[in-house]
Amino acid sequence: MSNHRSRRSFIGHAAAGFSTLVLSRLAQAQPAPKPALIEHAVAAPVGIEVNARPIPNFEPRDRARTRFGSLDYRGGLVLTSPHRGFGGLSGFRFLDSKGERFLAISDQGTWFTGRIRYSGRSMTGLDDVEAAPVLNAEGRPITEKRLWYDTDSLARDGDLVYVGLERVNQIMRFDFAKGGTRARGEVLPTPPAVRKLPYNKGLEALVFVPKGQPLAGTLIALSEGGFDADGNLIGFLLGGPTPGQFSIRRTDQQLISDAVLLPSGDLLILERKFSWFTGIDIRIRAIPLKSIAPGALVDGPVLFKADLGHEIDNMEGIDAHVTADGETVLTLVSDDNFSMLQRTLLLQFALVE
Repeated sequence: MSNHRSRRSFIGHAAAGFSTLVLSRLAQAQPAPKPALIEHAVAAPVGIEVNARPIPNFEPRDRARTRFGSLDYRGGLVLTSPHRGFGGLSGFRFLDSKGERFLAISDQGTWFTGRIRYSGRSMTGLDDVEAAPVLNAEGRPITEKRLWYDTDSLARDGDLVYVGLERVNQIMRFDFAKGGTRARGEVLPTPPAVRKLPYNKGLEALVFVPKGQPLAGTLIALSEGGFDADGNLIGFLLGGPTPGQFSIRRTDQQLISDAVLLPSGDLLILERKFSWFTGIDIRIRAIPLKSIAPGALVDGPVLFKADLGHEIDNMEGIDAHVTADGETVLTLVSDDNFSMLQRTLLLQFALVE
């Protein structure tokens, strides 16, 4: 039996096996004790080996198909490493305009940097990968403080990097001009409503709005499962010209995983849904940035959907870059929860206008 069919069978019969462990976060299970959750954190910077296996087809049932909604599949990789700290990737941002050098973060307080290797348009592997602990203002790993490990969201403003910690619902800022991943983080002040978000369903996506866009200078913070009075998802505008709170219309029981702002002015929101009967579904919605304002309820069209009939896992990160030919490429990464039954995937799609 193929690995793909085995995985579908496993999740299809999740209630009868180890699935509670593997999909605990998606199934909204109680969090494990702290020692189990931070056992994969690194204590010091270290270069690591990452192996890559190509994913030639996004839908194994139809290998000729490349178009999925508004996206065209460019290729993907299954990533593995002998280093026990590799995995749990929950945030992903490119450090250059070529879609090569990247910064990622795991949900156990670890930075990952490296470079994507290409052959033509297709990803073939990762080079120069390093893992390093996320440091607090005293230069100590943040994991030394109780519950300060669930680093789930990531945003960049040049050398300034913002990290959202989901369980404590705090935001830290790092100046990468001062040592890159060795930089020390400072905790930013946030509105009380941010800190009141649900435990383990708090800050899940951060996006910084650059100059030339509506809301320039604003840090947009989106909650995974914080709801307003009408059951819609809560978002925050931090700093910028019009700080405040807004809502994203929730449909089809989806929860937010990450987001990225395109040069076109669309905020793409990556969402996911878990069901004991169908497993994982993911989708991407496009929200016009100009529609976001304090008190607003925003919505937008679905550009892309996928389920376990496709090569997906627990997709938690998304970023975009524009190629020299003007093509917008989306890169998605999955959080394997450090489980032997899940995978770390790196997928790329071209956005078809």
